[in-house]
Amino acid sequence: MTTKVEVRGIYKNYGAVEALRGVDVTIREGEIHAICGDNGAGKSTLIKILSGVEIPDQGEFKIDNLPRRFETPTEALTSGLATIHQDLAVASRMAIYQNIFMGAELTRSVMGLRLLDKKRMREASLRYMGQLNKSITDMNTKVEALSGGQRQAVAICRALRWNAQIVILDEPTAALGVRETEQVLELIRSLKAAGKTVILISHSMKDVVATADRVTILRQGKTQLSMETDGLNADRLAHYILSGETVSSH
Repeated sequence: MTTKVEVRGIYKNYGAVEALRGVDVTIREGEIHAICGDNGAGKSTLIKILSGVEIPDQGEFKIDNLPRRFETPTEALTSGLATIHQDLAVASRMAIYQNIFMGAELTRSVMGLRLLDKKRMREASLRYMGQLNKSITDMNTKVEALSGGQRQAVAICRALRWNAQIVILDEPTAALGVRETEQVLELIRSLKAAGKTVILISHSMKDVVATADRVTILRQGKTQLSMETDGLNADRLAHYILSGETVSSH
């Protein structure tokens, strides 16, 4: 498979704290790749660097074999990399279509005036949502009326609207019940089916082995191991994270 994202020798310090100490990660195009590790392993810092929130002190990462360094999250987004954070950043009192087009509203001209083209935004939103969750059909529904899993779908649709080819999902099932968690895992599989490359950050070993093709474990700011999840169960994955044991990558 073609390499989509390549991280090499990334270092990041915050004063005396070494958050990343030479991280290497290779993510293949069209795969779901999980990044795991205990608290303080460096997962959040790595995601901040990929998404343009932070700039590395050393090292580089490439997308489609081209060196990239994003100065802002907007730069990352317009380059095809969208990050969906745990808080989702959705406006609960606004409609689904308004959330999906927030900051990039479509307009039409009426007698020389620019007016919001609500009809076109609702139709486009329905198309995006249809790729993920066909049960949500009313784009006028306010986000506050949606379940946690459905809100994730709205946030993901916003990434699709930006034509993101790489979607980073940061703890997408945190604080969700069993049914909503399964909804979100289906959303993740839908992204892969649509040809997207997914980077999944999760503390849930069960979710990782249920969805990811490969997993990279970080430990104390370094890459501990990368391996395929085929044949891996949640207990074994947890063992690697807690023990620091390494295996040859395959």
